[in-house]
Amino acid sequence: MIQSIIKDKPTRLFVFFSAFFVANALIAESIGTKLFSLEKLLGVPPANFTLFGQSGLAFTLTCGVLLWPLEFVMTDIINEYYGPKAVRRISIIAVILISYAFVMYYLAIHVPAADFWIGSGKDKGIPDMQSAFNGVFGQGMRIIVGSLVAFLVSQLVDVAVFHKIKKRTGEKHVWLRATGSTVVSQLVDSYIVLFIAFSGIFTWQQILAIGIMNYTYKFIMALALTPVIYLVEKRIEIYFGPELTRKMKLSAMGQEA
Repeated sequence: MIQSIIKDKPTRLFVFFSAFFVANALIAESIGTKLFSLEKLLGVPPANFTLFGQSGLAFTLTCGVLLWPLEFVMTDIINEYYGPKAVRRISIIAVILISYAFVMYYLAIHVPAADFWIGSGKDKGIPDMQSAFNGVFGQGMRIIVGSLVAFLVSQLVDVAVFHKIKKRTGEKHVWLRATGSTVVSQLVDSYIVLFIAFSGIFTWQQILAIGIMNYTYKFIMALALTPVIYLVEKRIEIYFGPELTRKMKLSAMGQEA
């Protein structure tokens, strides 16, 4: 029985997708404490936009955005072959495991540290290891809650938009349902996390301006990664074969082959 499950191609691929999806989500949340300049990364001058009365705006992003576009590509692929229930289950599992990881980070931060480890960097003029550890793994509760709520809600929005478009277009226009669902869900994601994490700290003008800068990056990435979806779907069709691919796509839409 176990061997037959392991040998089943759709099951094997689903296990891989699930593990990759959860791992990416956890890594993105963990590295999100670092901010980076997209302009510096590309070697171009700062954007220096002015929006809603906020001047000097640039593409200063969290490192988490390096991985989140992959999550939404994965969401669309899983949606295409396994359906909305599979996406919802994986998303909920990801949120639970990320929450578990943050609880473990919190416990690790508050476990009493060894004396020599705390003071190991003081003689060199650098922060002690405990402060460095806290800086890497410690995040504000509002940021944690905001990012998790934004992730889960945006996933549900992505699923809904994806299937509404697919019901209208059928098997045609993969780019439209994949990119369209991501573009809409990322707009939701961008503002939910900002409003939960920074409401009362930033003005609404700042939140709107920062949200537009973040969303612009996500919008561009959604367009840029559209060919990746075609490439992955082509490889999946080769792996499954045309007949099984057709059956899985119909099943994902709640139809019989």
